[in-house]
Amino acid sequence: MDYLSSLFQKAAMAMLWLCAAGVVQAQVPVLRISAENTVDHVQTKAIARFAAQLEQASNGRLKVRFYHGAQLFRDRDVIAALTTGKVDMAVPGMWQLDRYVPDAGLYMLPLFYGRPPEVHYRVRDGAIGREINRRIENNLNVVVPGRWLDLGYAHLYFTEQRISEHKQLTGLRVRVPGGAANRSRLDAFRADPVVIPWPDVPNALAQGRVQGLLSTHETVRSAALWTRGIRYGFEDHEYFAQYVPMISRDFWQSLPADLQQQVRHSWEQIVDDQRTAAASAQQQARQALLQNGIEIVTPDADTLAEWRRIARRLEPAIIKEMNIDTELVQQAQQAVTD
Repeated sequence: MDYLSSLFQKAAMAMLWLCAAGVVQAQVPVLRISAENTVDHVQTKAIARFAAQLEQASNGRLKVRFYHGAQLFRDRDVIAALTTGKVDMAVPGMWQLDRYVPDAGLYMLPLFYGRPPEVHYRVRDGAIGREINRRIENNLNVVVPGRWLDLGYAHLYFTEQRISEHKQLTGLRVRVPGGAANRSRLDAFRADPVVIPWPDVPNALAQGRVQGLLSTHETVRSAALWTRGIRYGFEDHEYFAQYVPMISRDFWQSLPADLQQQVRHSWEQIVDDQRTAAASAQQQARQALLQNGIEIVTPDADTLAEWRRIARRLEPAIIKEMNIDTELVQQAQQAVTD
């Protein structure tokens, strides 16, 4: 036996001995989670609980690293990052998805404008929601581990204009987070929607590049946007915003079946409490906005129904532009009217 062969044999024997002694262990997988919102946001807090609970429940078999505040990626970029393996899990807003999965835009159609929460849950947590999750998984090569998290209703907020009726929206430049349906809905109200990433919104407001934004009470509160010029709110329930949990399928398949089940279980454990917390946070945020001088106008149900009918005149064109499955739309229409 030559010298090199002898050396390799000794190294192999040493490795076998170390493995037998438990000195060499399999590398523990690390689940990297990206989120855009800041640390005190209701979504961020829930994901942090999920991360801690999952790591503890894994008994050392999985490490979880949670990066909030767009430390890794902004939500507009995180889906591409998921599909290329640059991050393992993300929970972007639903309004980010229709670029990749057109049917995910269903929930932002004018059909749902001003509808109560129970209508949204009936559609999203039911058969239609499960089918849309399946299409998200297939189109993006991800796994959706459970129900979506709530943000709550999105409304309109303005710096200089006190809006008391929809007709006053004409010509106003309004920031939207994304989504063709968001833009089209505001187009129907004759506003001028423009997409601006959330981290850039405070400066856009302060510099007067937009006169208003589409957001939620909690998000406005968490960013203290009254310090950036927001003075008025138009509480018109534009759409019911949620966040979509997605895990890279490559990472998912690297986990044994029992850890996959634990991920689903840990996620499910946070959803109900998060939704309750989100509703409470929106109410508390509304009070905070009022206390900080933001005047809020709330259209009545009849007014919302009237403007829903107006916006729905554009719905066939929106569906065609977004390439939403018309059969899903018909099913949603039936679920809304049941």
